[in-house]
Amino acid sequence: MNSKWLPINEIAEKVNNGSLSATDMVDQALKTIEQNTEYNAIIVTTADRARERALQIDKLIKSGTNAGMLAGVPFIAKDNFLVFGAETTAASNILKGFKAPYQATVIEKLEAAGAICVAKANLDAFGHGGSTENSDFGPTLNPHDKHKVPGGSSGGSAAAVVLDMVPFALGTDTGGSSRQPASFSGCVGYKPTYGLMSRSGIIAMASSTDTVGVLGRDVTDVAYVTECISGKDPLDSTTIESDPAGYMIDKPLKDLKGIKIGLVSEYMTDGVDPDVKNKIEETAKQLTALGAEVIPVSIPSLSLALAVYYILVPAEISSNLSRYDGQRFGYSDPNAKDLDESYTNSRTRGFGKEAKRRIMIGTHVLSSGYYEAYYKKAQLVRTKIINEVHKTFQSVDYLIGPAAPTTAFELGSSTQDPLQMYLADIMTVGASLTGIPAIVIPAGTVSGMPVGLQIMSPQKSDKSLLEVAQLAQKEINK
Repeated sequence: MNSKWLPINEIAEKVNNGSLSATDMVDQALKTIEQNTEYNAIIVTTADRARERALQIDKLIKSGTNAGMLAGVPFIAKDNFLVFGAETTAASNILKGFKAPYQATVIEKLEAAGAICVAKANLDAFGHGGSTENSDFGPTLNPHDKHKVPGGSSGGSAAAVVLDMVPFALGTDTGGSSRQPASFSGCVGYKPTYGLMSRSGIIAMASSTDTVGVLGRDVTDVAYVTECISGKDPLDSTTIESDPAGYMIDKPLKDLKGIKIGLVSEYMTDGVDPDVKNKIEETAKQLTALGAEVIPVSIPSLSLALAVYYILVPAEISSNLSRYDGQRFGYSDPNAKDLDESYTNSRTRGFGKEAKRRIMIGTHVLSSGYYEAYYKKAQLVRTKIINEVHKTFQSVDYLIGPAAPTTAFELGSSTQDPLQMYLADIMTVGASLTGIPAIVIPAGTVSGMPVGLQIMSPQKSDKSLLEVAQLAQKEINK
């Protein structure tokens, strides 16, 4: 992907040695954001705070102090991250006016390394959707075709990277919310092993699958960011230790000799667009040319992953959204006559259709009489999927397949059919339910629209996954 941005490590090096200024980097990012407002990728900028931080970094460097491994690198955060300098709304009316009392841990880590947040990206409200059309701030448009969606729910973050607003952006990934928009928009989207990055200060969607997502132009940059934001956090009890070897790719792979890769049969069915299927088969041949042994593998229960996901995730959503009651923060009906009316009116007017739909589904599957029939069975099937994926990794090192069954679809084509929208996640929910790391890299285009190759690996093998993905991206996009 051609870009006016240098690689992240080069930006930081030049800012630290004084040949570039953090102020110029921030100005460049804000100027590019201003030039691309028609795509609606950004909800709000944090311009004043970003410029103030850039000046602090430039002064620090002039005094002879190193400003960190991401010195002066501008980035954009999805608007479900708590960030100072602007409201945090999760693209929902119910949170309009809410200003974060503290910052997300990953934002704090990036700032400690010298990075500067310049804006908040658009998303499907609370992360509920696969197209960024469920935003109360209007849909984001695909950078390659304004009549198509950029994917979701991190569509604003993906579009921001492809439109060259910043070198990298943060998203979240609950069931594919960074990987699917990376495929639709044409960039790299990475979901780490569950727990590798802290979720403290990120508005929860479904706590058993939520992860941070990193979106960038290439895998090397994504690995660099991962190095900065991974690891244990006392504010998030689900976090795990970082790999002692780190995540930066110091010695890029030259080939894939001795590596076994499984092409997932359940992701190459008749339901996949034939052109997308052919593109993935082409990339499989390129991986073979690099020395890998690519073989078809079957994970039978994977075909049930979407059904399991849309039982378990709405259940967790209904619980997580119960805190938005109009009493402590966010929108509250000023004309309510009593507490019950305040609850009802605040949630009725504040939540959009998709949030209400998921609350209703989630409450239903958790209710007396249906818990055993739906929720408990879904948890059993989830365990079966985890066991089958674990068993498959005993015979192959990595799994590959498309990130979505089609390229980006037309704006408005699925908004009246939620089931059709949910099907956009069919290739990505498996990695989320099993907690394994997965990354999507650009794999060419079909009729001018990007296609993404998804690569998955066992839990805690993020470093090797990033190394393989880097070589694959280099080979596929020669």
